[in-house]
Amino acid sequence: MCVVPPRTSTTARTEVVIIGPARSFGQPAAQSTPFAETYAVEDPVLQTARALAHELGLPCVSPGAGSVLRLLAAAGSAKAVVEIGTGTGVSGIWLLRGMRPDGVLTTIDVEHEHQRIARRIFLEAGYASSRTRIISGRALNVLPRLADGVYDLIFVDADTTEFAACTEAALRLLRPGGVLIVNGAHAGGRISDPSARDVDTLTIRETVKAIRDSEDWIPAVIPSGAGLLTAVKR
Repeated sequence: MCVVPPRTSTTARTEVVIIGPARSFGQPAAQSTPFAETYAVEDPVLQTARALAHELGLPCVSPGAGSVLRLLAAAGSAKAVVEIGTGTGVSGIWLLRGMRPDGVLTTIDVEHEHQRIARRIFLEAGYASSRTRIISGRALNVLPRLADGVYDLIFVDADTTEFAACTEAALRLLRPGGVLIVNGAHAGGRISDPSARDVDTLTIRETVKAIRDSEDWIPAVIPSGAGLLTAVKR
């Protein structure tokens, strides 16, 4: 909107002209999501990690969602990050690329073989072994051993049955201003379908609602990839 100041005149008259935008960009277009995904470019290392995940039948963050992880890690100048769900290292590389050069990624997964692959991928991406702390085990057993209030970002890419426990642990582990990101907020496209009553969808709905209604978080859902429930700890 542009307001044109009145002309100087001997008569006491005020002219106000309101000029609206020539074109509105307020509503998302149908092509916006595919564009966001193709906008994020992955190099050969990420492509290899993604191909290995596909061979193993492992889901991993989309390029668009990965770029959001990198952005949020960079925006918070993240030094200490926890990732729940190592996979073959796709999300871990995106996070590392947004973190401070002296940052350490603590990544947790129950599958030791997947972590073996991820360790190799991290090295191929140019990250020294000191930049990652790879812990094998169930997140619910590992998280209680981590220090309170020292982490800048926590990324949850775990089984939906662990969402509630992981988000509760994140509130303890994150510093004020730290960021929680939970992958899968769209529930495979079922989140807004009232007829969808499967356990996974119900669990995700409960998690999204609990974060939104809590006074401990400032939340938003970012519609990249499978949907990223994102919240800043007050």
